[in-house]
Amino acid sequence: MPIKSYKPTSPGRRGMTVTTFDEITERTPERRLVRRLKAHAGRNSAGKVSVRHRGGGHKRRYRVIDFKRDKFGVPGRVESIQYDPNRSARIALLAYADGEKRYIIAPLELMVGDVVASGPDAEVRVGNALPIQRIPLGTQIHNLELEPGRGGQLVRSAGTSAQLIAKEGPYAQVRLPSGEVRRINQRCMATVGQVGNVDHSHVTLGKAGRVRWLGRRPTVRGTAMDPGSHPHGGGEGRAPVGMPGPKTPWGKPALGYKTRRLKISDKFIVHRRGRKRR
Repeated sequence: MPIKSYKPTSPGRRGMTVTTFDEITERTPERRLVRRLKAHAGRNSAGKVSVRHRGGGHKRRYRVIDFKRDKFGVPGRVESIQYDPNRSARIALLAYADGEKRYIIAPLELMVGDVVASGPDAEVRVGNALPIQRIPLGTQIHNLELEPGRGGQLVRSAGTSAQLIAKEGPYAQVRLPSGEVRRINQRCMATVGQVGNVDHSHVTLGKAGRVRWLGRRPTVRGTAMDPGSHPHGGGEGRAPVGMPGPKTPWGKPALGYKTRRLKISDKFIVHRRGRKRR
């Protein structure tokens, strides 16, 4: 998908790029698959900010995505490729042979008119969803389940794909986009292919206003604050951090401090991301 750039008619236009949306075939979403999406501005049920720098942004409606791909044995024809404001990937509207319609994450090379299927007997082809045990080694996959029947949770953003590298007993080893190698039950479903919209990471927003359209509020440096607001704040002129290592606004160590708590799924990690193999 090509990237479009603008002439520098203003400072905001200089360097700004956008996607051409050539692959989009329908601009109106399927009405039955759209839900109201309330903006929370990073606040939890108590009304307190739990995620900073969120708020504003364009109003959006949620598109219900079929992450489970549990319509086994019923072929679905791709009616349209659509834009989804809630994710970086494009979505494809499937019209099944029994009349039902569902949205799925649109993989690369999936075109309008293509027929996709899901289930153990589905062919290993782009857009088809199968149990991992039926997928050959070396295949690129996305929308992976962590538990059978739970629905895809991994590898769903634009341009990403995982690779099936080994099978041993009830588990398969999958290399994720981060470099992490994880064991996943072979009964879990995965979709063949790479997620589309591969040029998403090459888009330059170009101006602050475009960031606000996405619902992101400004981030202020800790060194620009007063000492009561941030551990890095205060001092005369430009002052260094002045403590053993940088800190978060709440005084916890930043940059390299392990925050991951004990998780049941840790035992399924074969090789952690960012760690060199010996």
